[in-house]
Amino acid sequence: MTSLELTKEAVKILDDKKALDIKAIKVRDLTIVADYFVIASASNTTHVKSLVDEVEFKLKEMGITPLRVEGYQSANWIVLDYGDVVVHIFYTETRDYYTLDKLWSDGESLDIAELLA
Repeated sequence: MTSLELTKEAVKILDDKKALDIKAIKVRDLTIVADYFVIASASNTTHVKSLVDEVEFKLKEMGITPLRVEGYQSANWIVLDYGDVVVHIFYTETRDYYTLDKLWSDGESLDIAELLA
């Protein structure tokens, strides 16, 4: 699976589980950390964890496991590192505070409209 296909799959999974304000940003030309960032919000910490659990579960069914998971205990900002794709799931207020979207605004925002239900 290519990094773009993995990004699209993560977006679909998050949308199916009612994630808020989902964005996918191509950062390949800006950093060596990853090719794509997927950023989503959740209404509370329980929702954050359920989104993370769903992404992990669905991708594991496809044989894809994260290299690392960070922030699960606090559930304010959980990062799933899939190598070329990094999925950031935020509690809404935490996302507003860190403004990761703004930090990576030089990246290319993917048009994910056709992936959303």
